[in-house]
Amino acid sequence: MSENTFACLAGDGVGPELMAAATRALDRVAHLHSLDLADVHLPFAGEAMTRSGHPLPAETRTAYRDVDAILVSSQHEPAFEGVKADLHLAWRIARVQLGERADVVVIAPMGAWADAIAVERAFACASTRRGRVAAVSTDDSWFGFVEREQVRWPGMQAERIGLGEAVVRLKESPTTMDVVVTESHLLDGLVDAASHFAGSKAYVAHGWMPDSGPGVFAPGESEADDLGGFDAADPTGMLLTASLLLGEGLKRRSASRTLERAVGTAVGRNGSAPRQTRSFTDAVIALMPEARTDVEHFDEVWR
Repeated sequence: MSENTFACLAGDGVGPELMAAATRALDRVAHLHSLDLADVHLPFAGEAMTRSGHPLPAETRTAYRDVDAILVSSQHEPAFEGVKADLHLAWRIARVQLGERADVVVIAPMGAWADAIAVERAFACASTRRGRVAAVSTDDSWFGFVEREQVRWPGMQAERIGLGEAVVRLKESPTTMDVVVTESHLLDGLVDAASHFAGSKAYVAHGWMPDSGPGVFAPGESEADDLGGFDAADPTGMLLTASLLLGEGLKRRSASRTLERAVGTAVGRNGSAPRQTRSFTDAVIALMPEARTDVEHFDEVWR
């Protein structure tokens, strides 16, 4: 098995604790699935300012261009915009955890120029899941991309729905919407609605995906920096983001499912109790053997 390398941009505050939780979980799931993963920790944001006086130093920018994927502890750091600007990003993906064994994926282009790319990636993603695509748009002409792409995927189910209906279904029957593909300006609203109905933005993982080179992954919600050092930062979003990185950034889909299912089970067992960083991560790691999936041929899809 060839080695996959991912860059870790932790920053300061609670970033190092959350990144440590993610790398511990990734190390364990890699061991379970016999994967060869290597992480490279790079100065970023406040940590980089302390070291070099710049939030995104040249050595960090050079290093993350040579990895397979990039994991960031917070997308709300100003330096994160510089990371995205350095990459050849074409489309976005967000995955919202709905329960112990349920989620919904939302995919959109980075801009109108990448509409066809995003639609193709949505069908490819659905082919590794339940084979269903829901196309959401306020513009009837946009559905043409979906109709043309569906011809290439015989047996796949695709439906056209309006924005209002999509929001209602995300509230009342979200599991009927496996993979959603939409226009660029609608993604954030749909993801916010899905996470609201799911109960927390901590259940959201985001990925910004390239037409070539590494993609970058970050949780939907950032923990307050004043929680740093108290083992009080909720690692749920970071662990789900690590799962998304495995599946979409490294194409290790079985390992991704194992981590995602372990997180979902741990959330269900934890209930409404506060989630401490280390103990919750310990619980997720302990659940991995029973959450393990072994459908390794999924790792060959999307190569």
